[in-house]
Amino acid sequence: MKQAVVKGDIEPGARVVESVIGESLGISRTPVREAIHKLEKEGLLARSPSKGFFVADLKRSDIEETFGIRTVLESYAARLAAVHHRANELAPLAEKVELYQECLDRGDREALLGINTQFHEMLYGLSRSPKLIKMINDLKDQIYRFRRVILNRDDMAKISNEDHRLMLELMRQRDADGVERVVREHLLKGKDFVLVEFDRKGMVKEGA
Repeated sequence: MKQAVVKGDIEPGARVVESVIGESLGISRTPVREAIHKLEKEGLLARSPSKGFFVADLKRSDIEETFGIRTVLESYAARLAAVHHRANELAPLAEKVELYQECLDRGDREALLGINTQFHEMLYGLSRSPKLIKMINDLKDQIYRFRRVILNRDDMAKISNEDHRLMLELMRQRDADGVERVVREHLLKGKDFVLVEFDRKGMVKEGA
């Protein structure tokens, strides 16, 4: 259920009915009910007196808040990674950049999502800050939803890997200021695109 929501298989606003889900999965309603309440706590589902449970709508404030937090956490993680990484730890990042390019060239968008996520996780892992990494991972599901929107456009997918190449080069130079700035700009570009795209599709609800 969670993956279906995060990946967009169940769209925002769609009703989530215990009996229907239980039948489709071949399980009783009890584990479905438990899963629904857990997803409600995580903010992925919401409850309405008239509609029951439904996939929570994205609001402009949700996007701005999530990207704001990401920008602070991830740019700082990249800064620490530039300082703390060992030289031989950059090769896997370079491999991800090249693999991403291969998938981009052949139009394999689904593969881009996984490779992009792996690149960022590997980069921030080099920060050697477990608490910081956990804070970033706590936003993982929301990040995935937004990343799917961004990488679904060819020009944005291309820009994303160009930014990754630049991050990698700055890491090689141990330019902490530079990589922090590039990651921050990278995320802000993503935020601006997501806001425009969701507004265009009428999927963003205004909210404080």
